[in-house]
Amino acid sequence: MLVRGLAVGDSTGKPQRLAGSQTDITEKKAAEAQLRYDSCHDSLTGLANRRLFMERLEEVIARTADDKNYLFAVLFLDLDRFKVINDTLGHKIGDRLLVAVARTLESCVRPEDTVARLGGDEFTVLLDNIKGIDNATQAAERIQNQLALPFNIGGNEVFSTVSMGIALSSTGYKQAEDILRDADMTMYGVKNHRNGGQYYQIFDPTLHSKAMGMLQLENDLRGALGRQEFVLCYQPIVSLKSFRIVGFEALIRWQHKELGLVSPVQFIPMAEATGLINAIGYWTLEEACRQLKFWQKQFPGKPSLTVSVNLSTKQFTQTDLLNQIEKALQITGLESRFLKLEITESVLVENADRVNAMLVKMRQMGVRLSLDDFGTGYSSLSYMHSFPIDTLKIDRSFVNGVDTELGKIEIIRTVVGLAWNLGMDTIAEGVETKTQMYQLKSLKCNSAQGYYFSRPLDVKAAEALIAQEREYFSNPNKLEGLEFWARK
Repeated sequence: MLVRGLAVGDSTGKPQRLAGSQTDITEKKAAEAQLRYDSCHDSLTGLANRRLFMERLEEVIARTADDKNYLFAVLFLDLDRFKVINDTLGHKIGDRLLVAVARTLESCVRPEDTVARLGGDEFTVLLDNIKGIDNATQAAERIQNQLALPFNIGGNEVFSTVSMGIALSSTGYKQAEDILRDADMTMYGVKNHRNGGQYYQIFDPTLHSKAMGMLQLENDLRGALGRQEFVLCYQPIVSLKSFRIVGFEALIRWQHKELGLVSPVQFIPMAEATGLINAIGYWTLEEACRQLKFWQKQFPGKPSLTVSVNLSTKQFTQTDLLNQIEKALQITGLESRFLKLEITESVLVENADRVNAMLVKMRQMGVRLSLDDFGTGYSSLSYMHSFPIDTLKIDRSFVNGVDTELGKIEIIRTVVGLAWNLGMDTIAEGVETKTQMYQLKSLKCNSAQGYYFSRPLDVKAAEALIAQEREYFSNPNKLEGLEFWARK
């Protein structure tokens, strides 16, 4: 039935047709079609949205019940460092990058496949009716290779890598939510535990039980700070000139109620992924400053001791990081010159100008800065001089074998020379033998730390070491300082 229309008469006045009715129907159908399209597609990229993707996923799952040879795969993708791009270049550039990524994904798959945006920087791909696992990995590699190329967006050259999880229908899924969950879980594992540059991984059923364990660990981690389960250990840093302790590196450990001491290798990536690293990082900073201030009062003969605290890359995204450092110093009463903040090379390459400005302000506060694991990351010698770094820490991978491998000797000699020319000192990590220690001393390395001197110690053990060293060096008849460490 026509809802509205206007009767138009002929020359005799008799009605002949209804004017406007066809237009109204066409407009109504077009509006309905647009509503249906909008309800199934992402407004930014035009890709299928979660609703449409899940409908198609349910359809192909139903097909597997009728055809045992039918195979499909789901790829779950998440852009790496997208938040950094949004924060530095703005959300408009971020949105244009998402659109560019959407078009790239479409170009990497077949017309019968479905590419969807689930929200934020998460995308999914349904590879329909594939022949085998190779089709899925080949599609993943095409996507990886294409997204590795720079995008030119608004005059900015933007690089965006992706982490991918792949789930195959051969696992025997009955619910669309289950295969999406497994692909998502696999992607999460790739993003947080990338091995050898691998950007994708295929779901392994054993991963599910591991993921449940990780989920429980994450839940426990969220309450660990409130339950006061974190503790700091302290590894001494020793001068290779005097063989005396010049400082400690504060290393966090998690005293889990059931698992015992949990290594930071396990929980720090989790803390970074969940944002918990900010609160944990501040606790570490304040606790380390408080402990050193206590030691300065307890051992007045060791006023020059420093404490080194690691800063996560994620902490540099905080707008109040500088305020947190200043607050920790004020609360504990520690002078800023006794605090060393350790950063990794990856921090320097992510928004170098902003990071450099923050480092300059830290130096203005009187805090000293160390570049950790030097030589293993992305630092370029061409811009090293522009960062206000006080200390280069030589990675243990170079120290290991320095007593036998000529190449490593030359690398350390070069690093020490570079540091000297830039007005920096050097600390060698991972020293495990007396021979390594002597070799580093001969190469003019300033200080060292490692198991040859001491493992990371709890507070009481560290205090006992300081007291024992003070007693030894206060003896006017002492032998060379090395004898103290030789007795350990």
